[in-house]
Amino acid sequence: MTHDQLHQRLRAALGETAVLTDPDDVAPYTSDWTGAFTGTASAVVRPADTEGVAAAVRLCAEAGVGIVPQGGNTGLVGGGVPDGSGEQVVLSLGRMRRIRTVDPIADTITVEAGVPLQAVQEAATASDRLFPLSLGSEGSCTIGGTIATNAGGTAVLRYGMMRDLVLGLEVVLPDGRVWDGLRPLRKDNTGYDLKQLFIGSEGTLGIVTAAVLRLMPPTPRRATAFLALDSVDAATALLPVLRQHGGGQLTTYELLGRQALDLVLTHQPGSRDPFGEPHAWYALVEIAGSTDDVEARLEAALGEAVEADLVGDAVIAGGPAQRSALWRLREDISEAQKSEGVSIKHDVTLPIDDLARFVTEMRPRLEELLPGVRPVTYGHVGDGNLHYNLSAPVGDDAALRAAAADLTRAVYETVTALGGSISAEHGLGALKRAAAARYKSDVEVDLMRMVKQALDPTGLMNPGKVLPTAG
Repeated sequence: MTHDQLHQRLRAALGETAVLTDPDDVAPYTSDWTGAFTGTASAVVRPADTEGVAAAVRLCAEAGVGIVPQGGNTGLVGGGVPDGSGEQVVLSLGRMRRIRTVDPIADTITVEAGVPLQAVQEAATASDRLFPLSLGSEGSCTIGGTIATNAGGTAVLRYGMMRDLVLGLEVVLPDGRVWDGLRPLRKDNTGYDLKQLFIGSEGTLGIVTAAVLRLMPPTPRRATAFLALDSVDAATALLPVLRQHGGGQLTTYELLGRQALDLVLTHQPGSRDPFGEPHAWYALVEIAGSTDDVEARLEAALGEAVEADLVGDAVIAGGPAQRSALWRLREDISEAQKSEGVSIKHDVTLPIDDLARFVTEMRPRLEELLPGVRPVTYGHVGDGNLHYNLSAPVGDDAALRAAAADLTRAVYETVTALGGSISAEHGLGALKRAAAARYKSDVEVDLMRMVKQALDPTGLMNPGKVLPTAG
């Protein structure tokens, strides 16, 4: 079957406007947010419902054409970008934006895959509930994408990752059949938990079209502080203090280095340093709940931390405007680093006790490989996830590109030696799939290949992503 024939059949099944083939229309779907991954596509297909997704998958399967599912295209590892062959079809879920039901009694919300994360948060709030997943890209990332990558964000410490927030899924399988697993049950012990196969699979096993998500009680009272720290050791030692005083309400504990803050202060208009002098490390802490004692809990935790010499200085938000300003210092890091120029993204996770060791050991090793390289370090202390991103020596992007492979290898080797993972919440995509074979055991890789072979024997679901090639 030729491309033109496939396009005609897709238009007949989905409608003329649902199939894009003009290069100008296709182009926005073929590059990622970072600009590091760019491909070409035979077409972009934009179904409006689950039946349309199933029809498109069946037609592509019959034609032997690879399918690249895409949500908000905010990923950082090339997972939603087609390759350079021009043979693949991008299947965008962007038109599937219906919130099907909200049940505040059962604490569930059922939404389609193309609904932006922020819209889910707003729908929950309108029903006096909370959907706790929070990401810097929440205005543009979609629920399907956050499920496909098992997104984490800034509230994992309290609520867990997307895997912990999904109760049921609707999935189009590689042969075009639809698995309706949209059950809002907390308990279903009738065999394999199939939904967990698809969460974090990055569209390589099937296409998530809808989900039942957990809702939580609202947290209208928030106490937020920005802390100055001398070291990562102090940050990890502070965690149990915050947990003890937080009483289960500790929601956020974010770490950022001075280099990260400097980039925000340089590139993000309106940002300002909360302190009069620079410090090596900073933390953003938030305790959230429905009672008036959250402020007292935070103050008690900080009082103990100061006495133990864990915190050098602190600013507690006095109102919504100051809270928002403190949060922007954390949330604007990615955008600020992008404005600085070329960077290498590393999303790693480590045992919490080894965070300080990792940061201490990495710096001289990287400096030896590329003098002047600038580690931009930030992340989530409570789950050991660091975004260890490297910016080029000032004015020398070419040097960073030339050293990229050696720098990344050094990071991955150190992470693995400390018992960590080379991907915490961004996934593997195209960027890390080869490294997965190097740093995962042979048994793990074989099991992944067996699952892929069982569900997608022709290999047409997001080809070239996640799974390393044989050999």
